[in-house]
Amino acid sequence: MEFLNKVCVVTGGANGIGRCIVERFLAEGAKVVVIDMDNEAGRQLAACYDDKRLLFYHGDIADKAVLEDFAWKVVDRHRWVDCLVNNACVSRKGLLSSCAYEDFEYVLRVGVIAPYYLTNMLKSSLGPGASIVNISSTRAEQSQPNTESYSAAKGGVGALTHALSISLAGRARVNAISPGWIETSQQEAEPDKADMLQHPAGRIGTPADIAELALFLCSDKAGFLTGENIVVDGGMSRQMIYHGDHGWRFTPGDERDAR
Repeated sequence: MEFLNKVCVVTGGANGIGRCIVERFLAEGAKVVVIDMDNEAGRQLAACYDDKRLLFYHGDIADKAVLEDFAWKVVDRHRWVDCLVNNACVSRKGLLSSCAYEDFEYVLRVGVIAPYYLTNMLKSSLGPGASIVNISSTRAEQSQPNTESYSAAKGGVGALTHALSISLAGRARVNAISPGWIETSQQEAEPDKADMLQHPAGRIGTPADIAELALFLCSDKAGFLTGENIVVDGGMSRQMIYHGDHGWRFTPGDERDAR
């Protein structure tokens, strides 16, 4: 097993995509350290594994002191890091919600500053062949109304990724994943057929789609990949749609149709 006893750090790893990434690394024999604000979900996750394999840290990565303490605990426990997955992010919406200065700043602290600062603190502890994976989003390039805070953070992640890949050349490979529509709900309800069929791939994405790519990017198989941002959206961002295409119609002034 390639990841046996490798040390992987995942931010926002208690739920959704982050949790799936954590579980995938654990299944491959890695030791994982997770930080998340959701204490209950994090404790439930940790209870499923031996504490020598999984360490959960409850905290907000927007807080500099929390990040510093978390990084110290990672190094104190494991001495080195093989994989860092910067997954955590939030949204405080945007202009149409009167997103305040403090709200916008908070999103950028979580989504852009934290990945940079955590990488900076762990850079001297990166093991041979280390890999960093940043989770961006197709919203870095495409938007719906009222998404400024999240879109700006994810755009920053993309730029941070290629910059870090150059600064860390020879020490770690750095890549990003940009998910599209990923169904992270725990409910078993079947997605709407139209929602699935509008994707060229014929379905909505799952957390496993992202976790498998994260695992690949951290593996030796991706040894020649760095500085890249890989879009995983079932082909949605490649499909050009105008008024009248594929049954889609735009009625000016009607936001229900302007999707």
